[in-house]
Amino acid sequence: MDFDVLSIVQMIGGLALFIYGMTTMGKGLERAAGSKLEKTLEKMTGNVVTALLMGMVVTMVIQSSSATTVMVVGFVNAGIMTLKQSVGVILGANIGTTITAQILRLSGGEGSGSLFMDLLKPKNLAYIIVLVGVIIMMIAKKRRTRDIADIFTGFGILFIGMSVMEGAVAPLADLPQFADLFAAISNPVLGVLVGAGVTAIIQSSSASVGILQALSTTGAITYSAAIPIILGQNIGTCITAFLSSVGGSKNARRTAMVHFYFNLIGSILFLVGIYAIQYTVGFSFWDNAIDKGGIANFHTLFNLTCTVLFLPFTGLLVKLATASVPAEETQEDPLAKLEPRFLTTPSLALDQAQRCIADMGDTAKQNFHLATDPLFGGAAANEEIFHEHEAFLDRAEVEIGRYLTTIHNIRSVDQRRQMAEMMHSLSDFEKIGDYAQNIFERADEFREAGLSFSPSAMQELRTMCEAVAEVLDMTVDGYDNQAVSTARMVEPLEEVVDTMKERLKSRHIERLGRNECTMQTGIHFLDIVHDLEKISDHCSNIAIYTIQLAEGAAEFDTHAYVKQAYKETPQFAEKLKFYQNKYLTKIDEVEAME
Repeated sequence: MDFDVLSIVQMIGGLALFIYGMTTMGKGLERAAGSKLEKTLEKMTGNVVTALLMGMVVTMVIQSSSATTVMVVGFVNAGIMTLKQSVGVILGANIGTTITAQILRLSGGEGSGSLFMDLLKPKNLAYIIVLVGVIIMMIAKKRRTRDIADIFTGFGILFIGMSVMEGAVAPLADLPQFADLFAAISNPVLGVLVGAGVTAIIQSSSASVGILQALSTTGAITYSAAIPIILGQNIGTCITAFLSSVGGSKNARRTAMVHFYFNLIGSILFLVGIYAIQYTVGFSFWDNAIDKGGIANFHTLFNLTCTVLFLPFTGLLVKLATASVPAEETQEDPLAKLEPRFLTTPSLALDQAQRCIADMGDTAKQNFHLATDPLFGGAAANEEIFHEHEAFLDRAEVEIGRYLTTIHNIRSVDQRRQMAEMMHSLSDFEKIGDYAQNIFERADEFREAGLSFSPSAMQELRTMCEAVAEVLDMTVDGYDNQAVSTARMVEPLEEVVDTMKERLKSRHIERLGRNECTMQTGIHFLDIVHDLEKISDHCSNIAIYTIQLAEGAAEFDTHAYVKQAYKETPQFAEKLKFYQNKYLTKIDEVEAME
């Protein structure tokens, strides 16, 4: 049988099945493991050895060093992992990726003559495994069961694709041109370029090695031709990390460079070492045909050896990557934590969005002080910083909201509740910023007009600002740390702020009646009091969302919660009395002095 167009079509189709099977199996394994892999990878990077082990295990599970490296680039870009921590994971990922080639070597072997034994061979068993996977998929009712079905079908299709590729390239064994082609590729530089080019195009070293293993069944590929190609494949797989880092932070790009330098320097050292030995001592197997097992073993040997060699020099890799991507003068965007790479892993995506919302809380708190402090100090606030903060709050509300609505595969009730809490809190923090902006603008107008409050009005306003500042501090702290005990103190103080608002309105109307204040100052006073009370209201909402999330509330109903589950507790009454004594007493003292 000649190698014709049909053989080429079969080869491409087999490769498509191979990649599809590998991807399906990897995603099924990743989903079946839930968020545990990513969360463990995030936490277990304290030293290079644990990072290496985790990188190896995660890559073995998801069957892709590129996916692991992309995940690491995302962690570094989001600030979860440092550049130094990422090195160990990358080293481990390079070892983990060799498991695919080791699995594929199992598909070889001739028939044994026994039907039972032949059925147990992976390339034959694959059809049964796919059948089992399809049956599970048809009867599955739960997402987790469908993930198991994906693992079965993906594993089977992987071997079917490999078998199709082997059958498609079988006629090449009789073509002298094919043998001549690989004799030319025995040139080490050309071999490395071919391996790197093919892998860069299909963006998978596992798939590239699988193609080489399929071609090796023709018997026309020697060790001298295969070794440079395998080294090139390790370089070519870096393209995925490079593409992933485009548009990321400088440390994300440095992480991609670490991956590249590890494979490039390792390949150069291996190439020089192997050819030095070949031209001095010589390898007896150099011109022998290589099989699938030989390809898998050399792939594993290369990555293991390079990892052992580089392990003591991880610091040098970091320095080299840092020198390649110099520091930028521009400040990095806080919303870079919203990693698109995490959208398929809800737990990570939600955690990152939560951190960004916490940043919004801190920014809103800073703007509150920028707006209120000049009321009592006389000096104007830094207008540029204030408007930068306000622009961030407006942009963050849009981008975080968009990010939350594009998270994939949110299946658990807890994650859906967390998203609902975050969408509510997101809006409330932005509104706090808006009311702070109202105060900022009114204070600015007040100062430019040369107006001033009476001493009693100033003292009352100062007291209310102190109370709202404390509400805001507790709200942000409770949200940042998901501290329920802190969040519980917000509502009693918010009640006191409501009372203060009514008292301050009444007392200021009395001052207007006594001509102690002008109508112009009175309007500014009442507007600022209103804005302070609204800030306190939104703080109350956020605090209650925090409490409800921790307590597992089925839905977020702040009014029902306050009325039924919170205000009737002894703790609420105790805190209410405490804050009444702390703040309302000061208001009473001002009134007594008049």
